[in-house]
Amino acid sequence: MHILIIHQAFAALDEAGGTRHHELARFLVQKGHQVTVIASPISYLTGASSKNAHSSEKHTENTPAASVTILRAYTYNALHRSFVHRVFAFLSFMFSSFFVGLGVKNVDVIWGTSPPIFQGLTAWALARIKRSKFLFEVRDLWPDFAVAVGVLKNPTLIKMSLWLEGFLYRHADQIMVNSPGYMEHVKNRGAKSVELIPNGADPDMFNPLDRGTAFREALQVNSPEDKFVVLYAGAHGISNDLGVVLECAEILSQNPVIHFVFLGDGKEKTNLQARAAEMGLKNVTFLPSVPKNEMSAALAGSDACIAILKPLDEYKTTYPNKVFDYMAAGRPIVLAIEGVVREVVEMADCGVFPRPGDAQDMANAIQFLEAGRAHAVAMGRNGRLYLEENFSRENLAGKLSDVFEAITHVPPTGPVSGKQS
Repeated sequence: MHILIIHQAFAALDEAGGTRHHELARFLVQKGHQVTVIASPISYLTGASSKNAHSSEKHTENTPAASVTILRAYTYNALHRSFVHRVFAFLSFMFSSFFVGLGVKNVDVIWGTSPPIFQGLTAWALARIKRSKFLFEVRDLWPDFAVAVGVLKNPTLIKMSLWLEGFLYRHADQIMVNSPGYMEHVKNRGAKSVELIPNGADPDMFNPLDRGTAFREALQVNSPEDKFVVLYAGAHGISNDLGVVLECAEILSQNPVIHFVFLGDGKEKTNLQARAAEMGLKNVTFLPSVPKNEMSAALAGSDACIAILKPLDEYKTTYPNKVFDYMAAGRPIVLAIEGVVREVVEMADCGVFPRPGDAQDMANAIQFLEAGRAHAVAMGRNGRLYLEENFSRENLAGKLSDVFEAITHVPPTGPVSGKQS
């Protein structure tokens, strides 16, 4: 079976950003499917040129381990300049990926993913032209999330976005969601068939026994007995509410043991760095994002990891990727998010739950973990075991392969070279 993925924010394992699709694609190829990806040459996380994109023209990259073909389509390079420029970037990829997609032959199913939702329209159009099945993946309840956080305010744009959302739900041969919290929403807005392929992680990419010596040396906190490193890894955006973590760091600034690390990039990072400087925080370090294949070393250097979102009802439906990476790394989680992901962490017994938006409560939770380090380590082990049993990327890829076969009635064809046909 030949699967074509349209994904502006696609990141390979040697790039920074979410790698759900690259990991799933590699496993799908191992199961005998052919996978082609149309992606942007611009990093969705940083707004800079992708590590693997040498120009704005399309080109093909075959990863030797799994032969996933990656084509790059032109994208207007202004993702983080403003909301209007961001929309132009989305629209440019929507059109350019359509024309690149026309050249991909013998496709059985086209996999569109949102956000950004506009590329879903590209996937639908290509599927109709090629008479392929259209699978639409919902990773974010856009535009509801954008409206809730205040990014999308124009009534006309909201109305148009809601229409597009409903159109794609109704016209998809299959809807896939990455969180159970999305199921009711997509069904209420017209989805005919919905499957849950949740976020997860590849346990083999992480070593929970690693103490991250090199990472801690770089922070000058190499001795585990001296420092308790609390790490946030991921996007630095409006939704991530990282100002609360800075306030928490200020509360704990008199504790010489606890040190905070902000690892990642995003449009709010500069503002956060400026605010930390104004607050005079000496217990905070900002680091640039790292590729997924280097994330294991970074997480290994931490003693606890933070997952946080703004305290909005909409975010109670999410399964953030970082939570599953933290579990795979065997690190206890400071989870400032209510809803379905809290249920996972509670079932796994692998974290603590400060109230979202409450810096003092987060400080109390971190102090609790630091004071009981043996218990924190046990929590990390619990998370790792629970992930292996319930959210292993390979097992999830197997379920996804079954979904593709069910909608296309095309079985895997055996190992392929990964070259475009």
